[in-house]
Amino acid sequence: MSSFFPSLYTVAKGAFATTVGLGTLSAGLLYYGQSYLIYPSAFTKIGEDDGAPSKPASYGLHHELVDLKTKDGETLKCYLLLQKKDLPQVFPISAIEGATESGYSEMADEQLVSQRPTVIMFHGNGGNAGHRIPLGMMFQQVMRCNVLGVEYRGYGDSTGTPSETGFAIDAVTALEFVRGDARLRNTPVILYGQSIGGAVSIDLTSRFPGEISGIILENTFLSLRLLVPHVLPFLGPFSWLCHQRWESAGIPSETNVLLLSGQSDTLVPPQHMKYLRKIFVTRPHTRRTLGLPPLPISQEGKNGVNEVNEERTQFIAFPEGSHNDTTAQHGYWNRIGDFVAEVGKEWREQQSLGNRSRS
Repeated sequence: MSSFFPSLYTVAKGAFATTVGLGTLSAGLLYYGQSYLIYPSAFTKIGEDDGAPSKPASYGLHHELVDLKTKDGETLKCYLLLQKKDLPQVFPISAIEGATESGYSEMADEQLVSQRPTVIMFHGNGGNAGHRIPLGMMFQQVMRCNVLGVEYRGYGDSTGTPSETGFAIDAVTALEFVRGDARLRNTPVILYGQSIGGAVSIDLTSRFPGEISGIILENTFLSLRLLVPHVLPFLGPFSWLCHQRWESAGIPSETNVLLLSGQSDTLVPPQHMKYLRKIFVTRPHTRRTLGLPPLPISQEGKNGVNEVNEERTQFIAFPEGSHNDTTAQHGYWNRIGDFVAEVGKEWREQQSLGNRSRS
């Protein structure tokens, strides 16, 4: 009988070999294949459009197409939605309280561009910048902001291959474009980052603390290494091999932050956003320490709904929001409208303080 059944030693040896083999395969998949896992839309085109980026012209928007050249020789195919007194209205607009201020009807187009915030949009790892044009429309049409939609290297029609280092260069290139454009150079800059775009935004803000007036983060994470066990549980034991780290913890103390968290997000656990909130609220500066008057408390805050914690860090939870539909949740754009208005007001106050100190 013993000749027909393997011995216990043989079974154990085979199980050990299988475990080692699977472990080696998993480790190799994470280490060598992580770019395919982290930046899927740069390698695999999914959907009826086969990954082809949409253009602002498809929506009838007032826009410019911009090619940004990075310091390492890549070309980023981006779009710019500038302000204009008489914008073509591409969809019915209902007013969002606080989204913009009156007093622009007498301005020339050039002055209006220079007086409104500029939003730099960094999208998530799925799809491309063209898929986010409707979000850019909200900022341009409703918030009356200038918008730079950034397309990462390897995505859409941009050249190159995606990586953490490369995305960081792309973000710096975008900011340098805004600061080098005569129409935009003096405008307050707001970063809008979704998912991995939030990590890009945090990294850029930490590098240029005095250049960013506000940062809006939606469903982003603390780090990719902490995210791997949740997204790919079988690779959890090998998360230390993840060389695309995206550590998201440092925000300069003078930067306004709006955290938008979908509580039904099954891709990035909402706890990541809650931990980011804890990190950000410990920053030392408030409007008072910066010499600025307090902002009015929103009606939502007074009623204890979507409570705003700390003057410079706001956290809004959307109970039904998942990773990809938080933008569609009730109140999402109202909160962004309030935030944009607050950042614009603070920028004007700081300009006024600076002018008085020089006089």
